[in-house]
Amino acid sequence: MTTLKRRDPFAIELPDWMERFIEERPWRRIDDVVGASAIRMEEFMDDGMLVVRAEMPGLDIDKDLAISLHDGLLHIKAQRTQKEEKKDKEYFRSEFRYGEFERTLPLPPGVTVADVKATYTDGVVEVRIPAGAPADGTTKVPVQRV
Repeated sequence: MTTLKRRDPFAIELPDWMERFIEERPWRRIDDVVGASAIRMEEFMDDGMLVVRAEMPGLDIDKDLAISLHDGLLHIKAQRTQKEEKKDKEYFRSEFRYGEFERTLPLPPGVTVADVKATYTDGVVEVRIPAGAPADGTTKVPVQRV
């Protein structure tokens, strides 16, 4: 007995080589897609804690990084300035990179601000937010170097 398959009238079947090409996207890398100045992040739950990790190498956390909670949102803001100069008798070379980065993430309903911890280790900022009663107002989160 043969079974009939329903076919989606809007589906387009591409050759295998074309599907692989589209999936691999060799013409685009992540820096091209999100821009080199975007903050790459991950967030997950771990033992009742919301954990947010952000990749931010080369920062001076005392002056270049600000993390705050406001009205159910987590704000992470950073600024990077790097300048390199090489002088010689015959030539002068100067390179610089700078940029301001900012991300805002919604928090799960009811988080406490008193127990929020932020650490900076090997170029990664980790913010741990426990679930609890709703927080009011804006609170700046101190960042500890580990």
